[in-house]
Formats: sequence, C-alpha cells, structure tokens
Amino acid sequence: MLQYPVKLRRDTNGSILVEAPDLPEVHTFGEDETEALMQARDAIETALAMYIDDRREIPAPSTGKRGWKYVTLPVGTEIKLELYRTMRKGRIGKAELARRMNCHLPQIDRLLDLTHNSRLDQLEAAFLVMGKHLSISAA
Repeated sequence: MLQYPVKLRRDTNGSILVEAPDLPEVHTFGEDETEALMQARDAIETALAMYIDDRREIPAPSTGKRGWKYVTLPVGTEIKLELYRTMRKGRIGKAELARRMNCHLPQIDRLLDLTHNSRLDQLEAAFLVMGKHLSISAA
C-alpha cells in the first residue's frame, strides 16, 4: 500500500489547505478534511504523472510527522509506478518495452498513464518481459 503523508492546515476562509512534503508540486484544498484528502489524492496522482512524463525519479513516501494524515493511492496507480520504476532501473525505455511486448508505443503510454484503467494481464506481461513477476498480497 503506497501512502504519502500530507500536511493539513486551516486557511483564513475556513477551507483546508493540503501540502505533500514529498511532492513539492502538490498544493490543493477542500471545504472539509474529507474533501481535502480526496483532492490531495488527485493532486498527488497528477504530480506523479508529471514525474513520469518528465522521466524523473518517483519520490518514495516519507514518514509523516505527528498529526499529519496519509493519502493512500489506488492499487492500479501503485502497480503503474512500480512498472515505471522497474523500467528506469533496467534502463528500458518505452520503445524498448513496446518491442519486447510486440505492441505499439501508444499501448505502453496507456500502461504508464495513471488515469487509464489498464488491464492487469497487460501490466503483468510488461513485468514479465523485463524479467520480473507481479505479485499481489492482501494486508
């Protein structure tokens, strides 16, 4: 389970401001804590998508400070981030992954698109052609 810590604080107009220390690009708000945390999840996923687009390292979540909240990312997002990390670690570009999977580049773009609902079998196939196995466990 991938969780990023977020810092919440009340703004002068009563809304809740959100910052994610691990992702300096993330600044959002909500009318209440529930909405602020939902907005934070979207903002975190958007920032991580920018990291992928810019071919940057994905920051690992840190341990938050006392009183901070945590935003849990969807499992599909976590799998896609791990796929991206595996590609970076193996120095495998999108074109090379497409060649290994015998598919077109837009298919790889969708596998790395955090907003696209990719099929699990396609994600698993991407890991397999890189010599990795995707495993899932419940906690």
